[in-house]
Parts: sequence; structure tokens; C-alpha cells
Amino acid sequence: MTTQQESPLITAHAVLIGDPRLAPLFAGLTVEYTTRYGDRDGGVAKELDRFPAHEFTDPLGRFVILEEDGQTVAGGALRRYDRYTAELKRIWTHEDHRRRGLARRVLHELELAAIELGYAQLYLTTGPRQPEALKLYLNAGYAPQFDLNADPESIGHLPFTKSLS
Repeated sequence: MTTQQESPLITAHAVLIGDPRLAPLFAGLTVEYTTRYGDRDGGVAKELDRFPAHEFTDPLGRFVILEEDGQTVAGGALRRYDRYTAELKRIWTHEDHRRRGLARRVLHELELAAIELGYAQLYLTTGPRQPEALKLYLNAGYAPQFDLNADPESIGHLPFTKSLS
């Protein structure tokens, strides 16, 4: 008799700022940003707290996490950029769970949330030292708003857009 091992169930949840399930996401982002960009004068903490919590709640935005076995393994958020556009923020996958398609699942969940909230387009930026994020967004159909042949460090934040229609 052979048994098939099922992959663990991964569930998506909309959560509010302050939910303890967001703690691993913020901790992971802090380590990630500090490792890649340094942390002068507490800049990482300031960046993570730059937007008021209400911008990430309905009807303006949403925070989404993915859980596996009760643990937060990935997540991200969206907020209003303009009347028709949502901005994606804080997309992260726990370092032990990368290369499993979880970031793509987070993007999908955020795209569905943006449609539900009435947005027609998405906007995001990623840092120049995050080549895996650049690849993720290109593969997910996001259009770069910069010259892909230019040195990312010379550009700074790398902007992308995607139509939801």
C-alpha cells in the first residue's frame, strides 16, 4: 500500500494592522530591507510605518497574509494610489518558504482584492537590489515603467503598472 503525501493547505486571510499574524511579515521585511539596503537612522522602521493603518483597510485597501499550519508564510498589502489605482506594498515571503509560488499567490490575492475594491489598475515599486522581485513582477504581467536595460541602482525605486481589465 502506498500513501500519497498531500501538500499542506495554504490559506489566505485579510487582516488588519495590529493583527499578531502580521508580526512575522514585518520582522521579515525589516531583516530583508536592512540586509539589502542598510538601516541609517532607523529608516527601515520609518518606511514600514510610513502609511496610516486605515489606508490598508476597506474600502481603501487591504492586508493579505498566507498561512500554512497556523504560521504566516507570505503576505502583502494594497492601498489607494489614486481613484482608479491601487498601490501594492509590503509583498514578502518568509525565507524558509521561497521558490514555492507563494509571492505569486499573494499577488493574485491582492489583484482580486483590488478588483473587489473597485480599482482598475495596480502600481508598485520595488528596490534596485531585489532582482527576484523584478523577475516576479515581469513574469506576472506587470509593465515596467523604466528602461530594463538601465542599471537599477541608477534608477532607484523601480515602478511597475498592471491593468486589471
